[in-house]
Amino acid sequence: MKAMIFAAGLGTRLRPLTDTRPKALVEINGVTLLERAFQHLRSAGVNEIIVNAHHFADQIAAFVRAKDNFGMRVEISFEEVLLDTGGGLKKATWFFDDEQPFFVHNADVISSLDLMRMYHFHLEQRALATLAVKPRTTKRYLVFDKEGRLCGRREDNSPLEGGQGGVNAADEINRSLSSTHLDLAFDGIHVISPQLLGMMKEAGVFSILKTYLRLASEGQKILAFRTDEYYWRDVGKLEQLQQIAAELTAQEETNHHPSPVIQEESFSAHPLLPVRKRIPPE
Repeated sequence: MKAMIFAAGLGTRLRPLTDTRPKALVEINGVTLLERAFQHLRSAGVNEIIVNAHHFADQIAAFVRAKDNFGMRVEISFEEVLLDTGGGLKKATWFFDDEQPFFVHNADVISSLDLMRMYHFHLEQRALATLAVKPRTTKRYLVFDKEGRLCGRREDNSPLEGGQGGVNAADEINRSLSSTHLDLAFDGIHVISPQLLGMMKEAGVFSILKTYLRLASEGQKILAFRTDEYYWRDVGKLEQLQQIAAELTAQEETNHHPSPVIQEESFSAHPLLPVRKRIPPE
């Protein structure tokens, strides 16, 4: 199974740490963000990864070599010009030659998401792309209809929890919305079917969200996968590091104690609302 890690960002909000290293090599509790992304993907059976790199790209390549490629096949996609997420993926198209869906994972995202659960959902729904999303505060929301299909994007307009904000001039809504649409924040983790790569008409520097929004407007199936129950943090600001470090330490301590056992897993009729039945430990 294959994946791509986006690690080319400048990390300006993490200065001065990123004055001498790429954001992906910033450490939390002694582990770099890049290594955490590798570990997360490897837990889902990924064994081939391409990493895009721009800011201190040589350090990323050296780090991966020093880790013996984490026991995987690893390629580095060097970007002389920062291509953004869409341009970065398009440059790496050659890597995905096995005609199988693959993961894309931001290096600066730390998540406990069950990637294989998301992958199976993607396969079952026969989606072109599946986006990990949850209700949280953000500057820009993705808008999904009652079937869980992407139908637009809106600027921050104080939406309700999983809610319905008003439309403003900066919004991109591809079709009329029902009262049950949801404004959700993107987690920076995707599953993409290989057919999408040949449908990327955009060129140069562009966001992958631009491609998703265009394809959704053309009727393609770009789906939401709710991640409400999972831990998630975007390492975007210097002042967050200490808090995230404490949260991860607490998680590690909790993992030494029994956790609820998943007896049965099913999906409700609404694709945005996965249902899990649990039995508490005795």
